[in-house]
Amino acid sequence: MGHTTAYSGPVSAFGAGGRTLVAYFKMVNEAGGINGRRVNVISLDDAYSPPKTVEQTRKLVEDQEVLLIYGVSGTPTNSATQRYLNGKGVPQILIATGASKFNNPKDFPWTMPFWPSNGLEQKIYVDYILKIKPEAKIAVLYANDDYGKDHLDGIKAALGANPGSKASIVAELSYETSDPTIDSQIVNLKASGADVFICASTGKFAAQAIRKAHEIGWSPLKFLTNASSSVSAVLKPAGLENSVGVMTAAFLKAPNDPVWANDKDVKDYVEFMKKWNSQDNPNDFYATVAYVNAAMLRHVLESSGDDLTRDNVMKQVANIHDVRLPLHLPHVVLKTTPQDFNAFRSLQLQRFDGEKWTDVD
Repeated sequence: MGHTTAYSGPVSAFGAGGRTLVAYFKMVNEAGGINGRRVNVISLDDAYSPPKTVEQTRKLVEDQEVLLIYGVSGTPTNSATQRYLNGKGVPQILIATGASKFNNPKDFPWTMPFWPSNGLEQKIYVDYILKIKPEAKIAVLYANDDYGKDHLDGIKAALGANPGSKASIVAELSYETSDPTIDSQIVNLKASGADVFICASTGKFAAQAIRKAHEIGWSPLKFLTNASSSVSAVLKPAGLENSVGVMTAAFLKAPNDPVWANDKDVKDYVEFMKKWNSQDNPNDFYATVAYVNAAMLRHVLESSGDDLTRDNVMKQVANIHDVRLPLHLPHVVLKTTPQDFNAFRSLQLQRFDGEKWTDVD
């Protein structure tokens, strides 16, 4: 199995996910593998750089002859390899991005996303905003890449679905992932008079945004994309006290939430991390995501039986029926069809209380 992620570069926090994926299948192999086979996961550093992702993916496909590529984080990185992998007939599955372009079985039959769609996430935010701030003035910070632009499109689509609403975007500013800081953007977004802030950024810049907003006394209603909702990698660097009240749309149980203190799945996960990946914090969102992602790949491989062909792998991911995975919130049930590879249909709105994420009705 081939995998790339950012072990270095501006989003090196993703590395916790890569280490967790590799560790998961070491555990599986020690227990006898899958259908009697050992699973060899080769995970390479792409530094969240599309050209590097292409280089490493070619190495995996052409030199290592992997069965598939899976679990790659990021919209720009997956975009860079989508045509190449589809042209080669290599499954690009369970990729950690919610961009709408990846759910296109007709044109890209070898690509399957495994993240709630950006459009679904932004619809949840906009619906909530319209309920509590009907005349909201919204400011948006977004990455100047496919990831950020897809979230911005999702916000606009959700607002457009409510033509009678008085809420509107009053400012939208982008940043480059190579930028050292987004301080000037936050200052300018505050100057717009916005009372709602949606941050469609990766973790490093989300932390900077929260911290800078606090420094300059800007206190809008804040939303973070769930990809940047890690308490340890984002909210702690931002300052936990600065992050109180920030909202996100979740699909995973938070291992440090007391409500799950006696949950078997959470206990199993924490024990797994202690034994197999003690380098990373069990409460790290990227580790939690990777653990669930690995469990889904295990399900796909088990379902494939002895027919471990690329065609059969895609048949399995296109026919997921009412699958529940460890650490998913209770109402999250996965389903795909050959016409729709988007497995997620719902999310839970949450607010940060200074220590943990709590559900919002």
